[in-house]
Amino acid sequence: MASESGLPTMEEHIAHHLTNLTFGLHPEKGMSFATTSTEAAEMGFWAIHVDSMLWSIALGLLFVLTFRAAAKKVTAGVPGGWQNFVEMLMDFVNDNVRGSFKHKNDMVAPLALTIFVWIFLLNLMDLVPVDLIPHIAYLLGIPYFKIVPTTDINVTAGLALGVFILIIYYSLKIKGPVGFIKELTGIPFQTNIVYIKPFFWVINFVLEFINLLAKPASLALRLFGNLYAAEMIFILIGVMYSAGLIMGLAGGVLHVGWAIFHILVVPLQAFIFMVLTVVYLDMAYSEDH
Repeated sequence: MASESGLPTMEEHIAHHLTNLTFGLHPEKGMSFATTSTEAAEMGFWAIHVDSMLWSIALGLLFVLTFRAAAKKVTAGVPGGWQNFVEMLMDFVNDNVRGSFKHKNDMVAPLALTIFVWIFLLNLMDLVPVDLIPHIAYLLGIPYFKIVPTTDINVTAGLALGVFILIIYYSLKIKGPVGFIKELTGIPFQTNIVYIKPFFWVINFVLEFINLLAKPASLALRLFGNLYAAEMIFILIGVMYSAGLIMGLAGGVLHVGWAIFHILVVPLQAFIFMVLTVVYLDMAYSEDH
């Protein structure tokens, strides 16, 4: 319910900030954009979060184009500032890949760099003032417009799914279908008793299959949980300030303090996602896993 002043209540304000710009099939309206959080929920699983898609693609293009510009202007002499930064970042990623991936694959380092920079840019949007861009979008007639893609479980799950596909692909490529099945059924329980082996195969498969699924789930949920919680705190600070629960300088201190702390979270979560991806791919290559 709206307040007596006609302004949204605290619950409505929070719900508005946590609702994506959703396009999908509504049971009554057909294909359309959702204009309320209820309509967005009614569109179900196959609805598209347009804002998450837009920001993910835009920031991905920003990464590709800026790094391509550095590559085109590369020089053997004294590098410029941007080239120097890109080279330092590539050395940082390469060092981490060499420390975690013990096999030969020229794809892993570029993949790690892409994951780190792309997720860093997605996370960085959480430092933009929480009401700024959504309010501008609202004035333009767009009812909802979230700007942090990694607070959308669909985005983090999509990133994790891509990693999971690579894990399965390299497990099958390196070990073969038979070797991969043996890996899933041969550990951790083993026995030489013939009539007990099938029982152990079933137990091993259940345990290893759960362990396999836990890899993308941990990637998706860790990234989503940290960024979603951070966004919630920014929203709550803003709501408390607007409601007069915190006043003047106190509100600014809370915002700045949490933003400074969050500056550490933004690269850390991108780094963790990158490192775990490399580690999981290394495990996919390992014959003794």
